[in-house]
Amino acid sequence: MESGHLTTHHASPIYAKLPALATVRSLVGAVATVACAVTVPQAHAACTNPVYLTLDTGHMEVAPFMADVLRRQQVKVTFFVANERTKTGDGSLGNQWGTWWKAVAADGHEFASHTYDHVYWRADLPGVKPTFRMKPTAGAFEGREFTYDPAKYCEQINQATTRIEALTGKKPLPLFRAPGGKTSPKLLAAAQACGYAHVGWAPAGFLGDELPSEKFSNEMLLKNALRDIRTGDILMAHLGIWSRTDPWAPANLEPLIVGLKERGFCFDTLRNHPAYKPWIAAHGG
Repeated sequence: MESGHLTTHHASPIYAKLPALATVRSLVGAVATVACAVTVPQAHAACTNPVYLTLDTGHMEVAPFMADVLRRQQVKVTFFVANERTKTGDGSLGNQWGTWWKAVAADGHEFASHTYDHVYWRADLPGVKPTFRMKPTAGAFEGREFTYDPAKYCEQINQATTRIEALTGKKPLPLFRAPGGKTSPKLLAAAQACGYAHVGWAPAGFLGDELPSEKFSNEMLLKNALRDIRTGDILMAHLGIWSRTDPWAPANLEPLIVGLKERGFCFDTLRNHPAYKPWIAAHGG
């Protein structure tokens, strides 16, 4: 992720057309009559008190470890994918990661776009027709700023979707997450027009793996998450963050999952999120 990305942009304007997140929490909470027991494999139990863990691509060094934890804990997540620089391999959507992504798909996880070149929205530009100032943070044009029209932005969303489907053989969800959660109403309208709804995260679902270790220890981040996460929350972390010196995932991923299960939560993918199920069904997901 780009340095300085600390914005928890959790309430995007997409919720003007989808149920409010508070309403979603009430909706899923109303059916939470029995918590998912930790001792019952989730593959064989209905998820009645759900949280939705989502993982964005990153430098990928911790990705195999994270997949092993998810497999051991029988947790399904939604991956938001971009072709980012990696510590090993030829980009997070490169051929060298193809076998890994295929195995992740076989484990039952879902996929969605994070824009192919991890493109940050910077601003809406003036004019009658919508245009945007954008900055790729991966790929050949990393670090440069460009003017995109809606078609160009949709091309970025589509390219990541097409690539992960080619690697896994699994159709991604018609959802996307803008890098940094940075959007505008016009940008979201452009994405919706080409078939994609935006997914942010809950305030407590910002797991903090991109925050500086010196100020935000793994112990502090885990404590805060276990205290504050509520039913229906969308959680967000990454497959590796370049800037964090004390990596989050090796210390916190499994304790977070175990701790949330002990609190009576279970894990589900965004395919089953009440705010997105109608959109997914209407857009061929």
